[in-house]
Amino acid sequence: MSGSDTAPFLSQADDTDDGPVPGTPGLPGSMGNSKSEDPEVPDREGLQHITGLSPGHSALIVAVLCYINLLNYMDRFTVAGVLPDIEQFFDIGDSSSGLIQTVFISSYMVLAPVFGYLGDRYNRKYLMCGGIAFWSLVTLGSSFIPREQFWLLLLTRGLVGVGEASYSTIAPTLIADLFVADQRSRMLSVFYFAIPVGSGLGYIAGSKVKDMAGDWHWALRVTPGLGVVAVLLLFLVVREPPRGAVERHSDSPPLNPTSWWADLRALARNPSFILSSLGFTAVAFVTGSLALWAPAFLLRSRVVLGETPPCLPGDSCSSSDSLIFGLITCLTGVLGVGLGVEISRRLRRSNPRADPLVCAAGLLGSAPFLFLSLACARGSIVATYIFIFIGETLLSMNWAVVADILLYVVIPTRRSTAEAFQIVLSHLLGDAGSPYLVGLISDRLRRSWPPSFLSEFRALQFSLMLCAFVGALGGAAFLGTAIFIEGDRRQAQLHVQGLLREAGPTDDRIVVPRRGRSTRVPVSSVLI
Repeated sequence: MSGSDTAPFLSQADDTDDGPVPGTPGLPGSMGNSKSEDPEVPDREGLQHITGLSPGHSALIVAVLCYINLLNYMDRFTVAGVLPDIEQFFDIGDSSSGLIQTVFISSYMVLAPVFGYLGDRYNRKYLMCGGIAFWSLVTLGSSFIPREQFWLLLLTRGLVGVGEASYSTIAPTLIADLFVADQRSRMLSVFYFAIPVGSGLGYIAGSKVKDMAGDWHWALRVTPGLGVVAVLLLFLVVREPPRGAVERHSDSPPLNPTSWWADLRALARNPSFILSSLGFTAVAFVTGSLALWAPAFLLRSRVVLGETPPCLPGDSCSSSDSLIFGLITCLTGVLGVGLGVEISRRLRRSNPRADPLVCAAGLLGSAPFLFLSLACARGSIVATYIFIFIGETLLSMNWAVVADILLYVVIPTRRSTAEAFQIVLSHLLGDAGSPYLVGLISDRLRRSWPPSFLSEFRALQFSLMLCAFVGALGGAAFLGTAIFIEGDRRQAQLHVQGLLREAGPTDDRIVVPRRGRSTRVPVSSVLI
């Protein structure tokens, strides 16, 4: 018997499907030539050769995506900017008002996995064009609903989720396929600037257009026209880059999509993805609650302080709080996103766990300031605005960093699916229910107290304090992410470079000697 046939019967095979290829560079104990632990980062010329797009064209694509992201969030929060008028027009309470946002987020959440699946397999540009065109049409239709048909407003807000789902799950993966390393982080920060800025512009546009037109319905007719421009820009400017090409070695084979269930199994076994998604869920819970209820809470605070007359049935609610809160949201978003990316980028040089630690610090730091903003509202509206400013700045540090974490711990052919299920999780347990939950708690508390403007203020104040507690839980989830982030990132890098193969569904195999080498075969094929 030759020496090659004397290997132990159950020895590790040299062609296993769940480990690095033998001689993997840069791994402990490998026999290949050593390399640096991180993959090579292509320069501008290299990126242009890989993607087929000049640096200027790639930057222009990011600008178009940023414009559409801004438009999406602007539309979402235009409703919050005119919420007191919607309550008066349809004669609804706090719980029904919270249901407007809940229905939209629920639809968005259900459709996100569908577009995530499609985005990993089909042309992303055309998927976004179709979704945004549909969203613009439905948004315009929602502005013509009569006061007796509140259910129809809920239906149209639910259909708006089609456009957001088609875009939010796909756009970050396009940026990931155009840039790498620090370039990607910077471009993601530009992209996620649009979330707080668009949200703030939604409040501002909603309140100002309503004041100019004398009718809140016109506030919902601004974004559909801008949506048509967005579709044209997508069609004319955006080109589809090859998936994952900028992260592969030149001699690595291209990545092929796996089945949807294989994608889900891999994501479920990725602790960094799961924990960071739970942390982001806390961010969504807090921002969803504040986005809908903060202007109404500030208005009630001014009424209690005697600075503003109350909203009476049949009258338009006159308040500058939507405008001021919108400006604060814009400023804190730009400041927070920029701070989060820059602090993380600098700390990453000395600490590979910097990203989740920055996210944890932002959430844990924002919780006490948000609590103080609520506690001080009865005494000083200025102090409330100061604490909101600090709390929202710390909260905004998460947006771009969380997106970057997902992109480097998940391989390119699963990123749209990962984005989709992060959206599902964050909205299912976050802002899909938080506005309705806050409104429901507020209504229950109001019914237990004598009717007054003070009881309306106190009920909403106490219900919003739930946000500070949820924020602290989210910070703990990001601390857990920091434990696993290094291993999960390295595993994704090796997979993209063709140096790591995943175990398939048929793991009921053993290793036997065959033709001079050990090979995996099904257990059923071995006679004992």
